[in-house]
Amino acid sequence: MSSERTPERLTGLEIKSPSSVAAGLPALRYSLKHVTEHMHLGEGLQTLARLNQKGGFDCPGCAWPDPDGSRAPMAEYCENGVKAIAEEATKRRIGADFFAEHAVAELGQWTDYELGKSGRIAQPMHLRAGATHYTPVTWAEAFGLMSDKLRSIEPDEAVFYTSGRTSNEAAFLYQLFVRQYGTNNLPDCSNMCHESTSLALAEVIGLGKGSVTLEDIHQADLIICMGQNPGTNHPRMLSALEKMKENGGRMISVNPLPETGLMRFVNPQRPLKIATRGTDLTDLYLQVKVNEDQSLLRAWLKILYDREKRSPGKYFDRAFIREHTSDYAAFAEMMERTDLEACIANTGLTRDEIEESSGLIHGSSRIIICYAMGLTQHENSVDTIKELVNLLLVKGSIGRPGAGICPVRGHSNVQGDRTMGIWDKLKPELAEALREHYHFEPPTEDGYDVVKAMHAMEAGRVKFFLAMGGNFVSATPDTELTASGLRKCDQTVHISTKLNRSHLVHGSEALILPCLGRTEIDLQASGEQFVSCENSMGVVQLSKGVLEVEDMNLMSECAIVCELARHTLPESRVPWVEYRKDYDLIRDAIAACIPGFEGYNEKVRESAGFYLPNGPRERHFETETGKARFSATELTPHRLAPGEFLMTTVRSHDQYNTTIYGLHDRYRGIHNERRIVLIHQDDLDQLGAEAGAVVDVVSNYEGVERKAHTFQLVPYSIPRGCVAMYFPEANILVPSGVTARGSNCPISKSVRVRIQLQPKVQE
Repeated sequence: MSSERTPERLTGLEIKSPSSVAAGLPALRYSLKHVTEHMHLGEGLQTLARLNQKGGFDCPGCAWPDPDGSRAPMAEYCENGVKAIAEEATKRRIGADFFAEHAVAELGQWTDYELGKSGRIAQPMHLRAGATHYTPVTWAEAFGLMSDKLRSIEPDEAVFYTSGRTSNEAAFLYQLFVRQYGTNNLPDCSNMCHESTSLALAEVIGLGKGSVTLEDIHQADLIICMGQNPGTNHPRMLSALEKMKENGGRMISVNPLPETGLMRFVNPQRPLKIATRGTDLTDLYLQVKVNEDQSLLRAWLKILYDREKRSPGKYFDRAFIREHTSDYAAFAEMMERTDLEACIANTGLTRDEIEESSGLIHGSSRIIICYAMGLTQHENSVDTIKELVNLLLVKGSIGRPGAGICPVRGHSNVQGDRTMGIWDKLKPELAEALREHYHFEPPTEDGYDVVKAMHAMEAGRVKFFLAMGGNFVSATPDTELTASGLRKCDQTVHISTKLNRSHLVHGSEALILPCLGRTEIDLQASGEQFVSCENSMGVVQLSKGVLEVEDMNLMSECAIVCELARHTLPESRVPWVEYRKDYDLIRDAIAACIPGFEGYNEKVRESAGFYLPNGPRERHFETETGKARFSATELTPHRLAPGEFLMTTVRSHDQYNTTIYGLHDRYRGIHNERRIVLIHQDDLDQLGAEAGAVVDVVSNYEGVERKAHTFQLVPYSIPRGCVAMYFPEANILVPSGVTARGSNCPISKSVRVRIQLQPKVQE
């Protein structure tokens, strides 16, 4: 068994009834369990009291915003945020003794859960060429090894990956170093999640970000929640939805699976609510077929369009369309040729469901559409997101209180990293700012995004790979191709807090550089430092660690970048030494180079930080036409061959991205197992199988067969012809040669697969 994926062994599946309510007392109980597992209880509670608070630290989990006006006056965290903090602040340590005891090949047999639970990496480690074990290395030796390699190769033979939790300050330094080194090879986790959002929204509203504030969520008449599971992936969103419901708003949820967190919520931070049945969040739940959201949106628009023709001005906001939009004629032509019955058939929903939901849309003037990766990771994702905007435009529901578009980012500061310039494409305005401020000529040729980097590594065109956080081999599609490419590199380097599978899938030589976490005090030559992050709604706030680091040899991400740059670029005029000493100097540089950050050091110290400029929020659309643009796109429904299923990847409630906190997905009633396939009971019967049957799952794209071995079938409420599997285990099935049109985002949410029953083992 190779180490690029989780070992193919089953761990004891138990199927129970799904939870009927999200959060509540169980969330408190599980949160306390994780704190006591990793920390002393008193220290854990004191640490949580500073989470998402003014003068405290930003949660390293999701990017959901804090309440406006000031940092939260009370506890402002969720169960999964607690899990993230507990594992980052764990008292478990792994250093020289651990790596001497466990060879890389042995660690490759551990599950992702077992790797993550091993503890914090306590010192820099080095895997020499041909060695079987990591051994200790000094920081000076590590920087020497990296800089020697970087100076010996061409800049485009190096790839610099970034995960979403990197701070604004570290991200700005990282892209500055990489571009002064001479390449735009800056793939990041946005390439794999909201790249479709960035492209689509930039084209039609002039900004690749959402347009709403947290207060808008509270004020909405109607929220349409599509392709997301907030109860697991951004649970603090539930309290905002609760407030929206208490204010009289309604919600339509669109998802192939019946997610508990979209249906009922008991707020664990409101004692009087804990004893109740909670708040019913969704008024109408639509279990659409996987990736038929565009057909549903088109059906809604067709119904409203036809009625608007009969009663002009009753269903569409004609004044908004006339004053603030362009390309309506092409949109109207598309509506004229739209076949409503075909759209309804594509969705798998009934006409009554679609008529009822379109009535809710018609009866609302302040509409917000929230969505996440359930919409962004398909071949047609860019078109689907444009269709979301079409619906908002006909209703005039953008640039007004309680209305707009809300892409929910899944990782803290993934949006800020892009704002800081982490992108394989260098914007002309940033190039000019770097040229003027730092007096060097930045590279102009586009670099590698994630998928392009994977193929470049596999082709042998990459000799050096550096990851600033993340778990590259597990997060990417086409797992075996990614692993093969990493192994062809001369040197692979990971800046990390904990052990993960990417440390075990390495180049000829490998380094692990342990860094400070968000929870920890960052003490540099000029004193204690803080960093800053941008949340999903464009608010920038400071983050300052509270825990002392006494028994680990760590460096901050900012310090690591400064030292690597100083060693690699000895002639650089960038004040790397000063930047490491005093992060205020980094923020001054950001203010000089990045629009919207003027007066950065002053504004970020204000209570709750500050909003970045957002044109669509003010009905200012920086598009080619100067207005918000309607789109006319073609529907591309899935047509499955006999025996095929459409597979979508999901997270369990006990994980965050590729980090596995436990083996219980209690909201779905699945326990002690991650190698599962959720399938409709009728499809299970048609396969001639029973619950718990062991299967292999196979995909075939561009003549390449990919197989995921040893999974168990679990009957579940999911549309027929669709199945769901957990990632990263299912990522081996996701092709890298077929991606979202335009954005090159992996199609992790709609992969055609076949299911092969394994022979029963005779007892």
